[in-house]
Amino acid sequence: MTKDPLLQPFQLKHLTLRNRIMTTSHEPAYPEDGMPKDRYRAYHAERAKAGVALTMTAGSAAVSKDSPPVFNNILAYKDEVVPWIRNLTDDCHEQGCAVMIQLTHLGRRTTWNKGDWLPSVSSSKHREPAHRAFPKLIEDWDIDRIISDFADAAERMQAGGMDGIELQVYGHLLDQFWSPLTNDLVGPYGADTLENRMRFPMDVLAAIRKRVGDEFIVGFRYTADEAQKGGITAEDGLEISKKLAATGQLDFLNVVRGRIHTDPAMTDLIPIQGMAGAPHLDFAGQVKKLTGMPTFHAAKIPDVATARHAVEAGLLDMVGMTRAHMADPHVVKKIMEGREEDIRPCVGATYCLDRIYEAGDALCIHNAATGRELTMPHTITPAATKRKIVVIGAGPAGLEAARVAAERGHDVVVFEAQPDPGGQIRLTAQSPRRRDMISIIEWRMAQCAARDVEFRFNTWAEAADVTALKPDVVITATGGLPNTELFETGKDATHVITSWDIIAGDTKPAQNILIYDESGDHAGMQAAEIAAAAGAKVEVMTPDRTFAAGVMAMNLVPYMRSLQDKDVTFTVTRRLLEVAQSGNKLAATIGTDYSDHTDIREYDQVVVNYGTMPLDDLYFDLKPLSSNLGAVDHDALIASTPQEVTRNEAGTFQLFRIGDAVSARNTHAAIYDALRLVKDI
Repeated sequence: MTKDPLLQPFQLKHLTLRNRIMTTSHEPAYPEDGMPKDRYRAYHAERAKAGVALTMTAGSAAVSKDSPPVFNNILAYKDEVVPWIRNLTDDCHEQGCAVMIQLTHLGRRTTWNKGDWLPSVSSSKHREPAHRAFPKLIEDWDIDRIISDFADAAERMQAGGMDGIELQVYGHLLDQFWSPLTNDLVGPYGADTLENRMRFPMDVLAAIRKRVGDEFIVGFRYTADEAQKGGITAEDGLEISKKLAATGQLDFLNVVRGRIHTDPAMTDLIPIQGMAGAPHLDFAGQVKKLTGMPTFHAAKIPDVATARHAVEAGLLDMVGMTRAHMADPHVVKKIMEGREEDIRPCVGATYCLDRIYEAGDALCIHNAATGRELTMPHTITPAATKRKIVVIGAGPAGLEAARVAAERGHDVVVFEAQPDPGGQIRLTAQSPRRRDMISIIEWRMAQCAARDVEFRFNTWAEAADVTALKPDVVITATGGLPNTELFETGKDATHVITSWDIIAGDTKPAQNILIYDESGDHAGMQAAEIAAAAGAKVEVMTPDRTFAAGVMAMNLVPYMRSLQDKDVTFTVTRRLLEVAQSGNKLAATIGTDYSDHTDIREYDQVVVNYGTMPLDDLYFDLKPLSSNLGAVDHDALIASTPQEVTRNEAGTFQLFRIGDAVSARNTHAAIYDALRLVKDI
């Protein structure tokens, strides 16, 4: 019997949860046709198999047709959802894991041009800034209809084998009623008293209880402090918590602090890298102490030590480690086996959430198997035959290739020109706020060290160095170097420096700077942040209609906060055409894709951020010596089957290139390249 607080069971009503770790409700946007089909099922089943006690699905499942699935939500208002839910719950239950689902009506947190194109409805007449749709002010018949929809959806989830449900009461329709900031109603559901504002969620709860009975588990995930002037205060939230406990109809409270109506608000509620860890944990503990209710909470609790403290100190009964389980679904299994050092760390990059809010699907920045459980392994199986693998480059792509090859049981040698591993990640981590990114490298180095991978640092590998090792497979992961060739001109921009020069500290920012950002990625914003902090006047320019598109929503927030009080401007739809010396200034010719207009502007310094060009000389030197001549069978790659291309019978090894050695992409793409190629070698 273990004494680890995290591994103690917890009794929730009639349900025994096998430990104190859960994944909280989140919508990875994996549904197909609004149904949680095989991809969705496999995602949750992987975490269930690895020991998580409770998986809370959906974020959230929509109960009404006028709650359009803006996050590719599960459509809980359709009867056909029941067998799909049953498949999911059966799989998780077979692994000893409890399963619940979060139900919601999105209210104004959606848009009218999704789903059935019905107008959004809300207790507020104002749009939610994040989704921009102006809602219809809800009527009495809407309220009656939606209450019934909640009860119908709860009954479907019960029929599908769910152990319980959670109602989403922050940022969505139920919370829009009870927040003074989003209730423009008069009458019994109006804004004048807390009792009136709480009436709608309480009516929904009563209708659900009447439909599903007393034994079915029902909880609220709710904001107990909106952390905004005019909204629900901490004192209000504690009073609300007492009222919820007093109903006798709720089985748990899942505590949230903050709002999600804007990108900055959501980033405070769900902190990303560089922000304080577990910022709302103590407040959740206050709710537990005050109410005595089973209390759940999640907000940047990425590590086992913090989770253990939350339970041991009596702050929580169940601790949510959702993003941590996207990075490594086997967290609980590794704790149980005494292998906490093997847990792949969540680095807080929040690539997962930012993709969802860009209408994509959730992917982990450095676990390419997450969301791809049907095709990609979380656990690497040994190969039938041991082979000699040579990897050139120790950035994220090269290290993932080395790790996977070593786990396959191969003999692996890695060449790296620099004295340290990391590639562009090491550059990224120069910014204090993004230093956690280096864990992507450190974890892989530790995994490689445990499997006797040989590293040769400070070595600029040439073809003879590689062939001397008599490899069976060579993987070039040499990355790229900054591109300064301007679009359509076919010429390198003269007199310019790159974002890398600013980030690395190789060049100091001048007084008046143009950062020409044609990539829209972190490097451009990092350079702007560094330059502005040094006192420079900065103009960030892009030919696109939006700036920093690759940084996405939540990750943009810390950059913008750091720049608001500095002399920084953003210019869109303008293209850098040429840079020339003009005395002690640089004259930049600026055009636009929208017309023939050009003008000339002067700066002290021009910084170009335009991705990288592959550093591929070694690849092309090795290509004629390889059996496949570097060719990749894309059909085999997509189908997760081995590469068997032969284009040169005299070749003595297979040759592949991955990551930015192919083309400028991102960290996830580089790691996915490596995993799906090497897992079959």
